[in-house]
Amino acid sequence: MKLLRAAVVGVVLLVAVSGTYSSGQLAQPFPSQQPTQGRPGVDVPPLGPSISPEMQAQQARSRNSDRQKQLVDDTNKLLVLATQLKQDVDKTNKDVLSVDVIKKADEIEKLAHSVKERMKGL
Repeated sequence: MKLLRAAVVGVVLLVAVSGTYSSGQLAQPFPSQQPTQGRPGVDVPPLGPSISPEMQAQQARSRNSDRQKQLVDDTNKLLVLATQLKQDVDKTNKDVLSVDVIKKADEIEKLAHSVKERMKGL
């Protein structure tokens, strides 16, 4: 029962966090170029082909959009899994817990962890 309660609380939190991200409050993209380490006054040429700042910004927006879509998809899947888990638990009695219920709870846990890590990457 504690596992179900933890799964439902986790899904509610993830849906709430996902709602704030889907309302347009995405984190600002990190700059993709890091300062060069070298001697002062010596210009170090870039290692690869140069990308314009506009192109970098466009790529960052595209990556953020892709991450957002994946977060929405994963949180929707979490909601479906949590609903299924609740239905399965409601069908069982207090003395018997199905193996399917345990597997579903594990799947929810893994997906929730994945979503959490992806959100940290934003």
